[in-house]
Parts: sequence; C-alpha cells; structure tokens
Amino acid sequence: MGTDTTSSTIEISIGGMTCASCAARIERKLNKLDGVEASVNYATEKARISYAGDLTPADLVKVVEDTGYTAELPTTPSEAAEPTDTLKQRLITSTVLAVPVIALAMIPALQFTYWQWLSLALAGPVVTYAAWPFHKAAWTNLRHGAATMDTLISLGVGAAFLWSLYALFLGTAGTPGMTHGFTFTIERMAGTGNIYLEVAAGVTTFILAGRYFEARSKRRAGAALTALLELGAKDVAVIKDGREVRIPTGELKTGDHFVVRPGEKIATDGVVEEGSSAVDASMLTGESVPVEVRKGDSVVGATVNVGGRLVVRATRIGADTQLAQMAKLVEEAQNGKAEVQRLADRISAVFVPIVIALAVGTLGFWLGTGNGAGAAFTAAVAVLIIACPCALGLATPTALLVGTGRGAQLGILIKGPEVLESTRRVDTVVLDKTGTVTTGRMSLVSVHTAEDEDELLKLAGALEHASEHPIAKAIVKAAGEVPEVEGFQNVEGLGVQGVVNGHAVLVGREKLLDDWSIQLDTDLEKAKAEAEQQGRTAVLVAWDGKARGVLVVADTVKPTSKEAIEGLKRLGLRPVLLTGDNRAAAEAVAAEVGIDEVIAEVLPTDKVDVVKRLQDEGRVVAMVGDGVNDAAALAQADLGLAMGTGTDVAIEASDLTLVRGDLNAAVDAIRLSRRTLSTIKGNLFWAFAYNVAALPLAALGLLNPMIAGAAMAFSSVFVVSNSLRLRAFH
Repeated sequence: MGTDTTSSTIEISIGGMTCASCAARIERKLNKLDGVEASVNYATEKARISYAGDLTPADLVKVVEDTGYTAELPTTPSEAAEPTDTLKQRLITSTVLAVPVIALAMIPALQFTYWQWLSLALAGPVVTYAAWPFHKAAWTNLRHGAATMDTLISLGVGAAFLWSLYALFLGTAGTPGMTHGFTFTIERMAGTGNIYLEVAAGVTTFILAGRYFEARSKRRAGAALTALLELGAKDVAVIKDGREVRIPTGELKTGDHFVVRPGEKIATDGVVEEGSSAVDASMLTGESVPVEVRKGDSVVGATVNVGGRLVVRATRIGADTQLAQMAKLVEEAQNGKAEVQRLADRISAVFVPIVIALAVGTLGFWLGTGNGAGAAFTAAVAVLIIACPCALGLATPTALLVGTGRGAQLGILIKGPEVLESTRRVDTVVLDKTGTVTTGRMSLVSVHTAEDEDELLKLAGALEHASEHPIAKAIVKAAGEVPEVEGFQNVEGLGVQGVVNGHAVLVGREKLLDDWSIQLDTDLEKAKAEAEQQGRTAVLVAWDGKARGVLVVADTVKPTSKEAIEGLKRLGLRPVLLTGDNRAAAEAVAAEVGIDEVIAEVLPTDKVDVVKRLQDEGRVVAMVGDGVNDAAALAQADLGLAMGTGTDVAIEASDLTLVRGDLNAAVDAIRLSRRTLSTIKGNLFWAFAYNVAALPLAALGLLNPMIAGAAMAFSSVFVVSNSLRLRAFH
C-alpha cells in the first residue's frame, strides 16, 4: 500500500471495448496494482478507480493503454457523442462503395471487361478504413489470447480481400474479360481465378450497419445524472440587507436566507425561518400527500412549495444536498451494474478457434495428399471466408430494430440489447406505489354524512376553492360548481373556515373542530378511524356548530393495475410493492391489486438497498418506478422500467420506458423483450447454420464464389425476414 493511506477516487473514460470480457480484462489488470480497487462498466464505457500510495491518474491511464484500449481522464460531456459520429461516417462510406461491388459480383450482365479492377478500387477503402474498428479489436483480442465476434469478422474480411489480391495479381482473375458465371456447380478448382471482394465489402457494411443501430439505441447512461441535476431551481431570491436579490443557485452560501413563493422550487436544503406552507416532495420522496411545514421544519432542495410564502435558511449546498446525494447513488448503481456479454461474442469465442483449427487442418490435409500449394491454400482460405457470417452482425441489430420499433408503437422504449438479455432471467418485480400502481393524485374516494351529500360537498368545496393544497383540489373537483365564500380564513396547519350561504363552515382536522367545541358522533368517528386505518386522509366538515360529515381523500389505484399484476404473475414473476408511505396505506393498495409482499416506510435513499437485498437473496429484480426517488433503484435493478408519466431522471436511469403511464405496458414490455430475445437467438442460430453447412464444401475445396456469395446473401435475407415477424407482436 505504501506509506500514504489516503485513497482518491477517479473516473476514467475507456474506448475500444467491444464486449463485456474487455471490461473484465481491464478490471483485472487495474486490480493487480497495489492499493487499487477498480470497477469497469462496459455500458457507460467508464472505469471507477480508487487508488492510494504513489500512483497518479496518469499511471492508471497508462495501465489501461498498455492493455490495448484508450483511456482519458474526465472530460466535458459534449465530447461523448464522437464514437457514434465516426461509426456513421464509416457506415456511409462502406455502403456507398460496397453496393456496386456486390452488384458487379452477383449480376453477370454488369461484368464489363475490367470490372474486377473497379471492384478492387471500391472494396479497398471498405476493407481498410471502414473495417478498421474490427481489425483493431481483433488485434487487441489476439494480444490477450481471446476471440470475439470482431476476430471472426476481421479474419473473414481479411482472408477474402487478401485472396482476391492474390488471384488478381498472381492468379488468372486479373485477365481482361474474366467473369463470374452464375453457376452453383460443385467442383474442385484452383481458385486462382476467383475473387471474393463482395464478401469482404458486404460483411463489413452489414456489420457496421448493425453496430451503428445498436450504438444509437444505447449510450444514454450519463443523461440520467444530467437530468437529475437539471431538476434543481436555476436561480433564487436571497434576502440581503432587508431586500430580495435574485442570484444563480450556484452562488448560494450556507446560512443565506432565501424566499420561496407558492409554485416555486426550493433552491437547496434548509430550515424554514418564516411562514408556513405545504411542500410537494413527491418527485423526491414519492409521497402523494404534501408535507405541511412551518418555522423550524427542514425542507429539501428541488421540492415544490404549493402553499404560502416561505423564508428558508440554507443549511446544505452543492454536493451535500439530498438531490446531489441521489445523483451520486444513481451513478454508483449504474457503474456497479454488470453487463451481460453479447450472445454473439460468447458463440464466437468457441467458433473462432474451431474455424482456425479447421482451416489449418484443411491446408495440412491438401498439402499432405500432394495436391499442390494452390489447391491447398484455396481450400484453407475458403474455410475462413465462408466462416465469416455476415448475418451474425445483423442478427442482433435487426431484431432489436424491429422489436424497438414495434415497442415504440406500443409505447415501450427499449434502450439496448443488454436490456433484452436481462428480461429473460427476471423473477421478481418491485413496484413503486405512488404514480406506478396508483395515480399519484389525490381524489375523493368516499363521503360519510347523515346530511344531503351534495350540500356537504358544495359547502366544503366552496371553502377549499381558495386553497392550493392537493387535498383541497380533490374536494373542489368532486364538488363541481361552488357558491361564494365570505370571511374566508386559513387556520395554519388545521384547515379553513368561513361563511357559505349563511352557514358558518369549518373544513379540516379534528383539532379545528375541537377549538370550536364540536364533537363527532359515533358514526363519523367510526368513518374517520376506518379511513385512517387504511392510510387515507379524513377531512372533517362542520357547520352551524355541528359535525356533519367526513370526506375521505386518497391516492387512488389506477384502473389497470389489478389486471397488470395478474399479467406479471402469469409471466412467472413475483410482484413486490415498495413505498415510502405508511404500512396501512401500502397494505390497503396491495390487497386491492393482489400483491402479497409489501415493503413500506422506506426512505428514498434506502430503495437501492432494498433492491440490493433482494438481489443478494439470489433474485433477479425488475423495478418499475416513476420518481426521482426511484432513479437509483431503477439503475441498480437488473431491469429498470420507468413510467413515461414520471420524471426525466427516472426515465434516463431505466432500461425500458413505458410511455403510457399504465402498468399493463410493463407486462407488454417484458413479453416483447422476451420475444425479441428469442428472435435474436433464432437469428444467431441461422446465421451460423448456413455457414456451418457450407464449411465442409470449403474444406473439400469444392466452394465456388457463387456458393459463398449465395450462402452469405441467404443467411442475411433469412435473418432480416425472421426479425420482421416481430412486427406482428400484440
């Protein structure tokens, strides 16, 4: 460890990783260093490193570079867009040049006198510039004794191109008037008259197209944090020398007094010095009922003041605020999330060594049987060429493209291929209560009165009309048209009073009625107790000195939630209700929708721990949420689903976004993801099957270019048409 025991943490951006095994390789190298703890995330392309001793960030960058990847110390976010841009340039170049090459090879009518040389001129840049990322990755993998899909692509493209060069310059393929007859005859030949430039150019283009679509649908991890920090107030009215001065939030200091008007966001964490109000903290805490605050109560930055004017003394600023802590939690959860290694890479790791062994064996066999070096090399190279499945590059992206397109039509946005692999294994679904299972809005659920119900609502609604409180809004909405009020008065923290239609009316808590010596009768007492037992809010109404009714207000369950929970159970998933709300309210909701497992009274920052705990029990967890308080848990879960009606932060931190705020969409999302994944697996099977079927022909030296080209085209067409079947998903 050295003498210095203080450790520093740094985040490094890493380039050149092609799969999860690359990330694991870099992690191993870094962790071998003394005093270093590193975790590398393939999805965000970042390494989070704690180091102690005499090491410097530059040393860490050098270790990553020596491993064969690029590394950069933290930079500005605007530079992050670059990889997709260069990929796009390579794809456009490759497409423009490869289309004529493939057309010339496959359509004999286009083969003019010197067509093969034009093909070479067009294919050259495709094989060198456009395919460069594959060659570079293959070289890196080779240095580490590993094989991935890139190795296979680089081998196949390289073999096809080099053989074509040999045939053109040293064989007979360069003679004027050479044609590729469109025959599927199987016969043994020297191969020196055949070129495979269309294989080299076609494979590169198809696979680049696949990579580009994938890159576009991925890489949005950093956006979650930007969205979180965007939530805060941008400027704030600070009291200086008795007058208000507007300053940017960043200039606020601990101890400053600032003003928050109704409807404004609270600029930072602090303590109320003057005024009283209700604060809507639902986006941070997930609580549907606003919190009443008065002098001496603490408030959290980025929550919204819905009631009166407040003067707040700032207690925590910048990185110490609750919002900043949540941003940190989201980032850590995303960094810690292990990515599934791409299926194609797992297959390639086995397939590549077999193909190379087969090529070497073929070469040895033909040389050993005295068939001449020309025939032996033709057969060996043919094995390498046919083994490169161009459909392999299309297998994942086409299914993903059709699947995500169909998802978008159904209101489901899928972030990338890793997401699909997660849905397969999920066995537990954690559902946030407020805004996910319930509407997240207060509404009147029942009225208990011996009087005329309409009159009760009219009188209560008239008084509540002047209030901004969500509970008041629920009562006003139920009341409809309301009469005028005289002598309206807001009794701080207890309710409202005034004169309506000649009646002296009180609406609020029991304490307000006590102050006027008004008692509840047994029926109303029972109704109030029952409502509170279910975690609902009971609002009492009295007029002319007598208690007349109880209005029960609650966050109601969405109409589709019960059906959705049944759908999740049918998919073999175990639903768990998670909420910061009190246990009574949570259990009432759970009973209504059919959930057996309830975890209630959880602080926002502890939601991540609940997900981790379930994961430690060996469960594979999907999390459905909609608030800022769910963001870290969504990132931590094996599969995060965000309600599109929720906050941007939750949406950015999730893997799937459900545009409709309907839980049924979660059932559809998991079904669609599973269907897409099985399509990808089918595609991969066929991508390899065509090539494997043609391998024996290649090894026997019977493979002519037409068969190689046809196998390539066939497997690609099959993969694309198989993917298109996803469009019929309902």
